[in-house]
Amino acid sequence: MERRSDRTRAAILDAARERFAADGYERATIRAIAADAGIDAAMVMRYYGSKEGLFGAAATFDLRLPDLAAVPRDRLGAVVAAHFLQRWEADETLMALLRAGVTNEAAAGRMRAIFAEQLGPAVTALVDDPAQGRRRAGLVATQVLGVALCRYVLKLPAVVAMTREHLVEDLGPTLQRYLIG
Repeated sequence: MERRSDRTRAAILDAARERFAADGYERATIRAIAADAGIDAAMVMRYYGSKEGLFGAAATFDLRLPDLAAVPRDRLGAVVAAHFLQRWEADETLMALLRAGVTNEAAAGRMRAIFAEQLGPAVTALVDDPAQGRRRAGLVATQVLGVALCRYVLKLPAVVAMTREHLVEDLGPTLQRYLIG
């Protein structure tokens, strides 16, 4: 049976994710998040202790990477490009992390951890040398984060105007080279 405190925590996290995505870490306030969740700000502090604690809880994110070992090797770049575009568009949490990570060290650290813990092992499994795998994963991250920043945050007109298919077509070969050479 779900307890009231579980519902309250879930409401706070939902409101925090939306507020951090919309306003960024710096401008989002505990009061605004509490108001969005329909509770008193003291409850947010009771459950999460601080804005940074709340952000850390709200910024949990699963990249939901496909099993890259099951992808035909000649399609890896396109599959990864399409996957990341879908993830950026489907979940505000990753966008909030990207926005906040530019100006907030805690958010940047969380983003680094997500990519190191999830993308790193997936890419490393594709190559024989773990150091090379980590380097390749870092290069993949530069591309997917750069596209996300330009398309969804900075909204560069030429990048925003591209269809998802064109982005995959253009980004895929670069990711392919980074993934397996």
